[in-house]
Amino acid sequence: MERRTPAETVQGFLLAARAGNYALAAHYLWLNHIALRLQPTEGVRLARRLRFIIDRPLFIDYNKLPDDDGDGTRKRFQLGVLPLPRGTQPIRLVKVDLAPDESAWVFDEDTVRAIDRLYEQHGPPFAEKLHAFFFNHSFLSLELWQWLGLLVVILGAALAAIILKSVSFAIARRIGRLRNLRWYGAVLDSARGPLRLTLWAGFVAAGVDWLLLPPAADHFFEIVVRSAVIIAVAWFLRRFVNRSSSYVQGLAALEGQDPARIRGLRTQLTVLNRVAEIAIYVVGAALLLMQFDFVRHVGVSLLASAGIAGLVIGFAAQRSMSTILAGIQLSFTQPIRIGDTVVVENENGVIEEITLTYVVVRTWDLRRLIVPITYFLEKPFQNWSKGSPETLGAVTLAVDHLADIDAFRAELRHILEQEARPLWDGKVQDLKVTEVTDTTITLRILLSSGDPEANWNLRCLVRERMLRLLQKHPQWLPTSRAETRTGNSSQDAARPQSTESEVKRI
Repeated sequence: MERRTPAETVQGFLLAARAGNYALAAHYLWLNHIALRLQPTEGVRLARRLRFIIDRPLFIDYNKLPDDDGDGTRKRFQLGVLPLPRGTQPIRLVKVDLAPDESAWVFDEDTVRAIDRLYEQHGPPFAEKLHAFFFNHSFLSLELWQWLGLLVVILGAALAAIILKSVSFAIARRIGRLRNLRWYGAVLDSARGPLRLTLWAGFVAAGVDWLLLPPAADHFFEIVVRSAVIIAVAWFLRRFVNRSSSYVQGLAALEGQDPARIRGLRTQLTVLNRVAEIAIYVVGAALLLMQFDFVRHVGVSLLASAGIAGLVIGFAAQRSMSTILAGIQLSFTQPIRIGDTVVVENENGVIEEITLTYVVVRTWDLRRLIVPITYFLEKPFQNWSKGSPETLGAVTLAVDHLADIDAFRAELRHILEQEARPLWDGKVQDLKVTEVTDTTITLRILLSSGDPEANWNLRCLVRERMLRLLQKHPQWLPTSRAETRTGNSSQDAARPQSTESEVKRI
């Protein structure tokens, strides 16, 4: 037991007291004013009480404690001052002589006499109501009453948070219904879990403060409470952004806006939602890590060398950053939108998902084409939904010269009026002969629909029905003809005789 300097006395007392060895801790107190027969029991009681007094209300900076006896002239050292109902009480150490050449530093008589009054003011309020067993046994530097208190505080805080959250939400929902606040639902739904976690953290912080935990345990719970609040705020912001995005999309759909504008709004909200999500996660993780001294010191060191490191990281992340910026640019310029029909790399499909780095295109056969986001800013592609979603499509047929064109027109009208009503918008139906060769003629049927997908299905239907018409009139199918000449006389040669010797279907 070393008591040669103030630093040794304070550290020795706290180490012994936090370990539950109050009999040893009593040797650091001046007890000569107490009867000798009472000193063992009174010393333990007073040491335990003093431990709570200087462990929590009185913050002691060990770096400022003298670790030597100076030139031998120092006789007293003041650790601090604590308030009392009437005035203040200084906490001092005094140097006492134990032998001609031996001295020790102990808590002075005035401090020891004031322990009970200080304990009543700053100690745990329920200490006298618990059995001594809870104070005489400790585990991991915490006494049993503190462990019991932590259990009660944590469970009680959870129950109180649930009750208070339910009451608050009931009142808030009633206010929202009375005032008909449209945005209220998104806010309340987003705050349900985060509010409960925040209330729990607040109750835990208030309850732990009454337990007079040692500095290490108290610092741990401070980190837990701050972390819970940071997580709750990030959780709320993430849910609020997500629900607000869904709310705005639903509101636009209810107001009957143009489908193209709704798709554009959905695209912008989706990309901005991803940006906000990344920002919330990054900032939240940074705030969590900055609570720890090691990470904070590393951050300071990195900032000190940010010049070179910034250049290196900038070159390394140039492509990634350009991709992310391209995603943000795409959400505002909107060359594509979610739901647009596009042709990319000779693949026809629908824009299914837009992220900050890539776009997912769902092809007609349900494959997923993953395209880098920069592709749509750097290379040409077809967007059939840009502007108006209405689309024109063509069906071409190759038939024989003897085919009845009017019959094809009549069949087209019948198909559009009887079978293709859900697919044809009623605006464009046209059949023309666009090419004539020595063997065939080419018919082009032009059709219009409300969107590209409907036009695709319409063209397939018309093509199928026209094929059925050709099957009913096989003579309209393309044929190739050959002409033969007979006879050797000049008269026969001058008057060629034409016969259809071969008819070949092509």
